[in-house]
Amino acid sequence: MSLLLRLINPVVVSPTIAAIGLSFFSYGFTQVGNCLEIGVLQILLVIIFSLYLRKIRIFGHRIFLIYAVPLGLGITWAVAFLLTQSGVYSYKGCDINIPASNTLSAYCRKHLSRMKYCRVDSSHALKSSPWFRFPYPLQWGTPVFNWKMALAMCAVSIITSVDSVGSYHASSLLVASRPPTPGVLSRGIGIEGFSSILAGIWGTGVGSTTLTENVHTIAVTKMGSRRAVELGAVILILLSFIGKVGGFVASIPGVMVAALLCFMWAMLAALGLSNLRYSETGSSRNNIIVGLSLFFSLSVPAYFQQYGLTPNANSSVPSYFQPYIVASHGPFHTGYSGVNYVMNTLLSFNMVIAFLIAVILDNTVPGSRQERGVYVWSEAEAARREPAVLRDYELPFKVGKIFRWVKWVGL
Repeated sequence: MSLLLRLINPVVVSPTIAAIGLSFFSYGFTQVGNCLEIGVLQILLVIIFSLYLRKIRIFGHRIFLIYAVPLGLGITWAVAFLLTQSGVYSYKGCDINIPASNTLSAYCRKHLSRMKYCRVDSSHALKSSPWFRFPYPLQWGTPVFNWKMALAMCAVSIITSVDSVGSYHASSLLVASRPPTPGVLSRGIGIEGFSSILAGIWGTGVGSTTLTENVHTIAVTKMGSRRAVELGAVILILLSFIGKVGGFVASIPGVMVAALLCFMWAMLAALGLSNLRYSETGSSRNNIIVGLSLFFSLSVPAYFQQYGLTPNANSSVPSYFQPYIVASHGPFHTGYSGVNYVMNTLLSFNMVIAFLIAVILDNTVPGSRQERGVYVWSEAEAARREPAVLRDYELPFKVGKIFRWVKWVGL
């Protein structure tokens, strides 16, 4: 990753991260609308806790600010549970387990959406999940490799690494440490890749990357200890053996998840744009680059996803799956199906468009270092002479001594 650092700066990172958050705009409130009283309550509670009650201290801690999301989720889930148990979402003669296509009663079809999205027991996940379960490698069978999908995801992985670059730099400032060296940054990206390999072996369905919202968490909690992260990781690993924990999470109504993600994705977009504070935010050059990147990151993928389709043809497919089905009808029609698949898929990703436009314009349009806000990284030789920097960035338990022959493991 250190080879690409000269091309990446706040003007590139900012719209790329923001585009990730904005790309889900068509999913958020459209799902909340399936059960407005539950979804809107979730959104309002999180907003009230994180904004209006953020300065209230309990036992010296800003409880409402730190725990705005879990508090809002817990209260809303409790309300939905009480409404479900009291029969508010039970309709005489209607069964949620009967598919809509087999429902003959117009009365049941009318209330099917509320039964599906408002009830907390519609998934039956909590009852059907075992108390204890041991997840093991290749538990879902041998992984299937598809080179066309692999190429698309390699490009996406590079762009999520750009997100990590901004997060690493911001985190170092929040914990009052020197910025990491290019070697440390490459090591972090390498660990993300290694973790994604483990995720694939265990069949989790998602890769691993730096979550930008956690930078905000550090700022709010003032907690930047690696020991706290290690302890949290151990707790999460132990919880993965308790099936009822996963069943409880799966029992949360989808409308509550959508409402929660409305807040999280909005935060992601805002935190992405906050990277501009490292550059000249009043520069017309930067404003034009960021504006073009954000606008086309929404407009170009929409063109690719709707190309050659009749209106509402993809309305039943969630927005986050759209890039993967556009390969069959996108505007790229060459004689090579693999090229068509890769190009149609990549150009349907909002963050890919934002990154390409930002990185090309920022590195071709003239601008001073101060105007562009180039990230400052510590020099490896200078870092080795400072015990504080070594303590912050060395691998725990002296593991780094074993891997000194690997260039990106050290400073």
